[in-house]
Amino acid sequence: MDFVYSNRDKCIDFAEIIVSFIFVFTVFFLSGCSRTPVTPSPTPVAPVVLPTIHYTIQVGAFSNMENAIQFTEKLRKQGVDAYHFLHHSGLYKVRFGNFSSKTAAVNRAKALSSKGIIHNFYIVAPRNYSKAHLIDNILRTADSFIGVPYRWGGESAEEGFDCSGFTMTVYQLNGLDLPRSSRAQWKAGVSVDRSELEKGNLVFFRTTSSRKISHVGIYDGNGRFIHAPGKGKRVRRSSLYSRYYKAHYAGAKTYF
Repeated sequence: MDFVYSNRDKCIDFAEIIVSFIFVFTVFFLSGCSRTPVTPSPTPVAPVVLPTIHYTIQVGAFSNMENAIQFTEKLRKQGVDAYHFLHHSGLYKVRFGNFSSKTAAVNRAKALSSKGIIHNFYIVAPRNYSKAHLIDNILRTADSFIGVPYRWGGESAEEGFDCSGFTMTVYQLNGLDLPRSSRAQWKAGVSVDRSELEKGNLVFFRTTSSRKISHVGIYDGNGRFIHAPGKGKRVRRSSLYSRYYKAHYAGAKTYF
């Protein structure tokens, strides 16, 4: 019997080809969608390390707080960014500068001495601390300022502190050149998750309607931090879990 190849047979064959093509394409497409897309690994955030204070010039050793304040102001009027602090010896001392070498510090001191701006001076050399030693010293320094009254714009135990003046001074006295304002301090550090807070980290808050960084303190462990709270108050410890600070918490930064 002869096999008759009709137009109807052609249509059937063509339909089978189309169905097969659709099946293969569908399987290929679905298998492609079912694969988990490969996400490139995020680039690690490089740690931001604060500039280290190298050689500084120390001038004066005053038993009277007012004399230290007056001398600091005298230097500032001469364009010298000086600060004074209570040394562990019980004397008030004044320091300024951040020089890359001892020679540079000595030359600057001699230049000021020749103009009669300073007289006797001492060059303070940088010290290398382990991270643990540095953090311990930062907390010890912060603790020594507890009870000092708040003062807007203040940067010393004698005049009082505002929040960022307090953190800047504590870091500065331990060899780290922290920026002055809370917002600049926030920008300078590397973010730390709340669950990974370490002693010595700075904790930040948004306490105004602008929602910008407006307050900062030094984390002391166990959910507590040391800070200069505000007008009419004194440097003290507070809890991150209190209703107020929990509601206004913005984040934490590390500089180590």
